[in-house]
Amino acid sequence: MTQQNNCERPYGCSVEGTLSVIGGRWKPLIIFYLLQNDVLRFGELKKKIEGITQGMLTNQLRELQKDKIVMRKGYAEVPPRVEYSLTDYGRTLDPIMISMGDWGAEHMNVECDDDSPL
Repeated sequence: MTQQNNCERPYGCSVEGTLSVIGGRWKPLIIFYLLQNDVLRFGELKKKIEGITQGMLTNQLRELQKDKIVMRKGYAEVPPRVEYSLTDYGRTLDPIMISMGDWGAEHMNVECDDDSPL
């Protein structure tokens, strides 16, 4: 019996795999700010990401932790302090984030250019 592959295009499956980890509105921004800052506290992340709720940030950070992209470090202090950073594995997303930023900047220029071929 031949095992059937549900993917018609191999690259489509890998893109879906990538998006399952870093896709959505908030995860790329979390990764971007952690790449820029190395370590951020929860409140610092929340201030940087305009429009995200506390619950959504908590959820997204937990998912990124589960996927081994983000590391959470808690300190036994009063008041409690928690810091987030990218794992070494999470840092491998740097070239993807740079490419996304470059593409986004170009796209924004195209949107503003009335003579654009798009």
